[in-house]
Amino acid sequence: MTVRIERLVTSGQFSLDGGTWDVENNVWIVGDEREVIVIDAAHDADAIIAAVDDRELTAIVCTHAHNDHVNAAPELAARTGATIWLHPDDLPLWKMTHPDRDPDRHLLDGQVIEAAGADLTVLHTPGHAPGAVCLYDRALGTVFTGDTLFKGGPGATGRTYSHFPTIIDSIRDKLLTLPPETKVLTGHGDSTTIGAEAPHLQEWIRRGH
Repeated sequence: MTVRIERLVTSGQFSLDGGTWDVENNVWIVGDEREVIVIDAAHDADAIIAAVDDRELTAIVCTHAHNDHVNAAPELAARTGATIWLHPDDLPLWKMTHPDRDPDRHLLDGQVIEAAGADLTVLHTPGHAPGAVCLYDRALGTVFTGDTLFKGGPGATGRTYSHFPTIIDSIRDKLLTLPPETKVLTGHGDSTTIGAEAPHLQEWIRRGH
């Protein structure tokens, strides 16, 4: 069966450090006609369940634990039986949103998550958050970057638990080394490619300082 990638956009709020912002998030559904995984269960469990439809949801993979990326994860897991995966370095952020529910599994750098014919390699890419990860599938020519890399530059690093030099190291060492034609599917907004973003690294570094 053919692996396909579906994008669902959900709306809600991001809250951290005493501030709250209205946001739209990309929820990525990866799989085939029988089973799928969800990357970032944002805001709206009902909408995600409707998009999954009658397929089996086997895993909810969190690119990081900011509330807007994980706020629907426990409800979605409870209603589908899916397991929640998170890098352990993001447990402090997770606990801010879900103090009474731990993730089910820990993501580790280099691990491969198999889902309905997709093989997603976990790339630990701290900076936006300590446990931020990207998920790369060579066969699909795609990397899911969460909030680590966007069209136009790195994710934000102005808040607690984030660090600009670290996100630059992550992008340079883990993402810009991927083939230039690799599609970059982000946590918010439009997609891009590694080749479109790579030439701007020095510009981001100057801007960040």
